[in-house]
Amino acid sequence: MTSESNFVLFDVDGTLMDAVENQRRVWHAWAGRHGLDGAEVYAVALRTRPVETFAAVAPGADPAECLALLHALEDEDVRTGVYGAFAGAGELLRALPTGRWALVTSNYEHRVRGRFERTGLPVPEVVVDAASVAEGKPSPVPYLRAAEILGADPARCLVIEDAPSGVRAGRAAGMTVWTVNTATAAEGSQRHFATLAEAAPEILAWV
Repeated sequence: MTSESNFVLFDVDGTLMDAVENQRRVWHAWAGRHGLDGAEVYAVALRTRPVETFAAVAPGADPAECLALLHALEDEDVRTGVYGAFAGAGELLRALPTGRWALVTSNYEHRVRGRFERTGLPVPEVVVDAASVAEGKPSPVPYLRAAEILGADPARCLVIEDAPSGVRAGRAAGMTVWTVNTATAAEGSQRHFATLAEAAPEILAWV
């Protein structure tokens, strides 16, 4: 890979995969098992990795037990949940050059792979998940880790996000950040598209 190459780093949930309602249901179920308010827990979970969510909403609970329950609920969702890829996601990912794109997610890789298999999306060589880094978004660490593995200059990386925490992470990593699939752009987004399909030609042009 030359230093002149451009790369694309994708968030997953809300960006490529329409799994928002699935995640909401999983976190509400998890919260219910702990006697917590589902909406409040989900609001925290949107911004942090699971281990950080547990610490914030259930500081007295055993993190290992919290994670085991979440894993069980998510595994069940992968097997039985109804969800899909956003329009144009498959065509976009298949059109990208091998080795020039990655997934950067706060979820866990095996669940992402399960969802991608069910929706027919290709999985790239590089997936940076919650277990890959010590700090999650909005820290720049996940995106910088993806760039490191790809051998990419952060300044030549384009981040595709939907969430404010991901936008902050990408900008803090010194990358270009575009947002998709939301009514308005999150603060810090340098371009915004109402849908992933609308952004796809511009993403391919970047690469």
